[in-house]
Amino acid sequence: MNESARSGGTTLYRGGFIVGAPDPLANALVVSDNKIAWTGTDEAAASHADGVDAVVELDGALVTPTFVDAHVHTSATGLGLRSVNLSDALSLRQVLDRIQEAARRRAGRPVYAPNWDEQDWPEHRPPTATQLDRATYGGVVYSPRVDGHSAVISSALAAASQARNHPGWHDSGLVTREAHHAARNAFYCGISAAERRADIDAALNAAAAAGIGLVHENGGPTLSSESDFADVLSAGQRGHGPRVIGYWAELVGDQESATALAARMGARGLAGDLNIDGSIGSRTASLREPYADGQGAGRQEGPDTGTTRQCGQPYLSVEQVRDHVVACSLAGIQGGFHVIGDAGADTVIAGFQAAARQVGVATVVAARHRLEHLEMVDLDGIKALVELGVTASVQPAFHALWGGPDGMYAARLGRQRAHAMNPFATMQAAGMSLALGSDTPVTPFAPWQAIRDCVNHHDPAQRLSAESAFLAHTSGGWRAAGIDDRGHLDLGQPASFALWSTCGCRSGGSGRLPDLSSGTILPTTLRTVIDGRTVFDLEGVS
Repeated sequence: MNESARSGGTTLYRGGFIVGAPDPLANALVVSDNKIAWTGTDEAAASHADGVDAVVELDGALVTPTFVDAHVHTSATGLGLRSVNLSDALSLRQVLDRIQEAARRRAGRPVYAPNWDEQDWPEHRPPTATQLDRATYGGVVYSPRVDGHSAVISSALAAASQARNHPGWHDSGLVTREAHHAARNAFYCGISAAERRADIDAALNAAAAAGIGLVHENGGPTLSSESDFADVLSAGQRGHGPRVIGYWAELVGDQESATALAARMGARGLAGDLNIDGSIGSRTASLREPYADGQGAGRQEGPDTGTTRQCGQPYLSVEQVRDHVVACSLAGIQGGFHVIGDAGADTVIAGFQAAARQVGVATVVAARHRLEHLEMVDLDGIKALVELGVTASVQPAFHALWGGPDGMYAARLGRQRAHAMNPFATMQAAGMSLALGSDTPVTPFAPWQAIRDCVNHHDPAQRLSAESAFLAHTSGGWRAAGIDDRGHLDLGQPASFALWSTCGCRSGGSGRLPDLSSGTILPTTLRTVIDGRTVFDLEGVS
């Protein structure tokens, strides 16, 4: 590309392959006053060349609408970018070595060490508090598991957070449930406002570098803080990077509370990680039948029984779901929940149905509620949610990483139950709207990888076409936020698009998408433009 576009001027981009334009054979587009003013072929573009302020030669680059990541924890993602990297650790010993090295570098300051996954380690267990204490000479360590629903903490953090006094405390230093929330909150309180804002900027810069133009921030009282949520929304309004739409995960019981809370927080809805249950990896997802490996954090006290459960942890009741959905529906705002297990799905569906009986199906549908993850839902549940207009915000990377006959899901649940997880094609065939996201920092910003993961689902019957997955990661993300007319490059649309270097595109219309079969090289971001402003340029990165 041999010219730079000027924000607010008129720029012709030509010589590429455009996806998402009205003309399926378009090679060129004109941006004027930060909006799409024209799209068409290179031959037709010749008549525009003399009337623009700049011409950008695309040299065969692919041009797409910017992606939408429908599930993000922004400041935690930025914090993770400057943390101890445990995502590729191969053993407990390697984890402890990395934490010890970080403690030396940080000279006594707290250590954040996220994203460990013990499943394939020789030791098959996480570190203990005693081991963290030895590695850091008694320092403060917060080390969450990759799914974010459990963590190991050092003795110093246990004392500071009083995690021992909350449900979910284990003497090994492993924390789940309220004990985890207490430890996380105490650790985050040690991060200054300036550090947090720098983390937010770093995360949004990483999103822009991945060709993402909009993120759905997931905040809440047990996830972050009100000031953190406000800072993320403010960063999205500055125009220096991706836009931000925020969801606040706090339960309400009446229309007035829903309206007041959403307005005070500046939230699109009271949804996101409002947890029905936990995760499969931490054995806190709520299941109909016990975990196949029957151990660890999955052992919880059953409600009102005093008996030991190995079916995970239900956090909300049908009645709580019903009241929240009623309140949000009457307020005309989106409600929603985090749900992973099949018993969790039963709870949330029963709650939605009870809400519909109370206020009417049309009122529930009009609010355009959403569910995050929805990994263990059956066909009857999908049909029930479709009737109520509920969108599924899903994370294809989860199934790619942990699905399959030999993956973590199969180890936790058994192969039969694991095989039925993340039924993307069944959801689509039933008419359910899908939006794709990363749940970063659980998995990184990687939209093309997410599309590839849909195309190469472990179950061939649940694979989506590249075109369907692409739409779910662009216009589907906008629809999940209640905005229908975005995510394409039509006339009058905001000039929000990404330029990509690829190894070649398939010919013909939407088939211009790159080859996403296993082993192929994924597209590289060359430039990301949001509302006419270049927010990432590979040529400008040293």
